[in-house]
Amino acid sequence: MKNQATLIRRLSLPLLVFYGIGTILGAGIYVLVGKVAGEAGFYTPFSFLLASTLAAFSAFSYAELAARFPKSAGEAIYIEEGFAIKNLSILVGFLIISVGVISVATLAHGFTGYFKIFFDLPEVVIIISIVLFIGLVCAWGIEQSVVIASIMTVVEIIGLLIILYVGKDAFTMLPEKFPEMIPPLDATIWAGIFLGSFVAFYAFIGFEDIVNVAEEAIKPSINIPLAIIISLIVTTIFYVLISIVAILLVAPEKLAASEAPLAMIYQLTTGKTPLVITMISLISVVNGALIQVIMATRVLYGMSRKQWLPAMVGRVNATTHTPLIATMIITALILLFALIFPLLSLAKITSFITLTIFMLINFSLLKIKYSKREYSGFTVPLWVPLTGGVFTLLFILYLITTFI
Repeated sequence: MKNQATLIRRLSLPLLVFYGIGTILGAGIYVLVGKVAGEAGFYTPFSFLLASTLAAFSAFSYAELAARFPKSAGEAIYIEEGFAIKNLSILVGFLIISVGVISVATLAHGFTGYFKIFFDLPEVVIIISIVLFIGLVCAWGIEQSVVIASIMTVVEIIGLLIILYVGKDAFTMLPEKFPEMIPPLDATIWAGIFLGSFVAFYAFIGFEDIVNVAEEAIKPSINIPLAIIISLIVTTIFYVLISIVAILLVAPEKLAASEAPLAMIYQLTTGKTPLVITMISLISVVNGALIQVIMATRVLYGMSRKQWLPAMVGRVNATTHTPLIATMIITALILLFALIFPLLSLAKITSFITLTIFMLINFSLLKIKYSKREYSGFTVPLWVPLTGGVFTLLFILYLITTFI
């Protein structure tokens, strides 16, 4: 349409990196380290390293596809380019949106638990307030939204640095304990490590959200791949360091039994009530939710621009340069899921959906590369998407055997 407003390119590489780190960190590390320790025990840092390696294959596939096709609704576009099946592309787009909506609805419930520590308000009031607040921030503008997300990401990082500082005695023990942290050739021990890496894998999910702000990124074909890679490296370093501190200061079985292992470490090392860590956990939840809403609205926008949805859904406001109707739709869906539907079973389904999308993305890139299309930008070897696709398929099969 003539004179129709469009998204604007405001996101620099630093903002994209903070966006990526924020969406990967989320609130995951504040609870997941205990669950990984329950499976891998003293070899928890090794499980995180293994999980990072497995996630990296898919991350590099996303990086090349984002460089080739820097569009909103990234995954749906990649599937269309690879398989040329319109209905599959539309299905993937809706699956990505459903993951975002369910994730935010789940996070909204998690937010209420933390919030009630400070203010005892009805759960319905808290959920409606936080979801509407996030919706308004997203509607305000992409630069403002990502700047706010970046500030909250910095707070999350400060929280992890606090844990590393109060647990610094663990690093004096490392030279002596390091040989014990290298796993022997024992099938039972490696089974635990692999189970731990399966749990830890979910701590790295989030890098894929970066691709959906490609139309608002400066030099997306260069900066999106860089942001994905840098975000994954930074979060891996934090996860490994935090897991070292955790297992050297607290027995793995104690970590596994705790719902807030980092808060427990803070309390054990300082003797103080972990209010600061609790507040940072609260901010982490809001940050994770904000980034998921941005992602879901951009997928709706991108699908509309592909004419897979009514044009009205993708309409961009001339003042805010954000897709306001898409933002309202996503906000309304989140409220619906958060207030009406039971979320425990839905949260489990999101893991399965995410892995399925990863598998399709890897095999889509494999097919694109085999077609030998002319392309001169960021690229990865053929074995990268092949390995990523096979690993995610194995994870999916594991999930099926676990839940059936």
